[in-house]
Amino acid sequence: MNKLSELVALTTDDVAMLEAVTARSRKFAARQDLIREGDRPGPVFVVLEGWACRYKILPSGTRQVMAFLMPGDSCDLHVNILAEMDHSIQAISPATIATISRSEMQAMLDHYPNIARAMYAAQLIDEGTMRAWIVSMGRRSSIERVAHLMCELYVRARGIGLADDDSFAFPLSQLILADALGMTAVHINRVLKELRLRGAMELNRGSLNITDPVALVQIAGFDENYLHRRINNTI
Repeated sequence: MNKLSELVALTTDDVAMLEAVTARSRKFAARQDLIREGDRPGPVFVVLEGWACRYKILPSGTRQVMAFLMPGDSCDLHVNILAEMDHSIQAISPATIATISRSEMQAMLDHYPNIARAMYAAQLIDEGTMRAWIVSMGRRSSIERVAHLMCELYVRARGIGLADDDSFAFPLSQLILADALGMTAVHINRVLKELRLRGAMELNRGSLNITDPVALVQIAGFDENYLHRRINNTI
């Protein structure tokens, strides 16, 4: 709800409708797949609690994480047009996931224009985030890449009320970060240590603390415009 209301002003009726369609939920354990590559697309998933990710497994057995999903994020409004999933979605931490049937989703989009605008805007922001990741993978140095992702995740977490001042609960292991950033676990460890020594941030078990927001933004060359958010008092 927080994510959509940040994008479009929602009425009381809009909020009631969103609460109704997300009332049916399921618990997923950490590392449990919501859906796998090759599966037939089903309902729309909405993350209510916890984090999830999109990923692909390469023929070599290595994994590439392509997106992180936080509470309020939905998955693939129109993926049912396709015959099968071209990637997998997995819970990173214990997660509560709402499932919205295709008919319910279409009816809501047809009859609640504010919700439809918010969801389409969220989808466009997801596409913008993917473009930012492509730029990171292709042109940013290792330390810039890591710093940029940390800035992004902080801004997103702050926008949905998960971040407290300059720190927040952070369920991503170094291995998951390595899979997302195209680095080895050893390399990501070295980069995180350098960011800590520079006084920009500290990644502890289960939490991220941004100790010098200005330094982290400068290292990353971070500009939040692709997230299309206007949050007061963020980095």
